[in-house]
Amino acid sequence: MRWLARQLAAREAAALAALAGIDHVPRLLEFDGAVVRRSYLQGVPLYEAPPRSQVFFVRALKLVRQLHRAGIAHNDLAKEANWLVAAGETCAIVDFQLATRSATRTPRFRRRAYEDLRHLLKHKRTYQPLALTARQRRVLERPTLPTHLWRAVAKPVYRFVTRAVLGWQDRPGPLERRT
Repeated sequence: MRWLARQLAAREAAALAALAGIDHVPRLLEFDGAVVRRSYLQGVPLYEAPPRSQVFFVRALKLVRQLHRAGIAHNDLAKEANWLVAAGETCAIVDFQLATRSATRTPRFRRRAYEDLRHLLKHKRTYQPLALTARQRRVLERPTLPTHLWRAVAKPVYRFVTRAVLGWQDRPGPLERRT
């Protein structure tokens, strides 16, 4: 699995290099071809410190748009652990191992950017459902074809491998945490 770890490290290093100068993402400090050294970001995962106001999601949307303008689609914003909540309802994004870079806004890049947005809106629906606009609700209702295929074909296999084979446990969902 070392080859996979190196591939993911290279993806993260490339994404962080492309995001140099953007606040609220880690800074690439060093990449030696195997190990990525990045700066530390202060904050706690979204599921440990749910945002108390809409300010977090306004800032999160601006940050996602900055990533996309820099040619980066994160591809893993569904995980609440990849969103950090810092002081003053500030947000940060971490874990760019699955990120993709694109110099142009190809149809593939636009699909991935759209899914980044959908995942952000899913979190907003969980923590600030009354703040969703009609347009945001429409985006949530329209996943892309690759998302439908992922859910139907790949996700069951992924869950089997990660849970049954590797023994990974999911953290409690928002409903379980509130009870």
